[in-house]
Amino acid sequence: MAATSLSLSLPWAAITNRVSAEANTLNRHANIIACSASENTFSHQERSGMRRPFLWGVGALLLPTSPLLAQENYEIFVDKQDGYSYYYPSDWREFDFRGHDSAFKDRYLQLQNVRLSFIPTDKSDIRDLGPIEEVVANLVKHVYSAPNQVANIMEMRERSTDGKHYCTFEYVLTSPNFSRAAFATIAIGNGRYYTLIVGANERRWRKFRNKLKLVADSFQVLDI
Repeated sequence: MAATSLSLSLPWAAITNRVSAEANTLNRHANIIACSASENTFSHQERSGMRRPFLWGVGALLLPTSPLLAQENYEIFVDKQDGYSYYYPSDWREFDFRGHDSAFKDRYLQLQNVRLSFIPTDKSDIRDLGPIEEVVANLVKHVYSAPNQVANIMEMRERSTDGKHYCTFEYVLTSPNFSRAAFATIAIGNGRYYTLIVGANERRWRKFRNKLKLVADSFQVLDI
């Protein structure tokens, strides 16, 4: 599976408050993906699991096993029905995260988690949304952040895998009481705008950053 990566330098000082029509659409759907702004949205009840065994079972047929992921004890989650897959640490457990299609979290640290959501779109590629720097800035500052949070975008990378384009970016949201760091990966396919977010409390970020980056980089859109 061939993949290419491109690092981008972000001219944040030059980014204005201009928001594209697509960004306005994202803001209208903020109730779906802005759950990252508040960890109080957790529901601790387990999913019923009616369709999950089938979805997990096909994972090995769709994605090659990464030696690094296997060494670090990751599991693969595959959703053929909704067209996506990603790896997550094998000691995390599934849980309900409001407005998201799937989510897993650390057994003891609920702020350390991964979750995925999607919304309908008439776009066919994330590059159709506009300049990617502006798209990312709008997401972090106006969708992911709560009014009392200060957003700081650390870095951004684009990659292309099997003809699909992805953007992964690192950001920190600082609140009066705590800070949270995360990676987000966005992609478009199957008439859906996918967003995967994996993060942790900022105090633990340095220790777990590379481990969580593997989760963000593993996200893949599948044809359905």
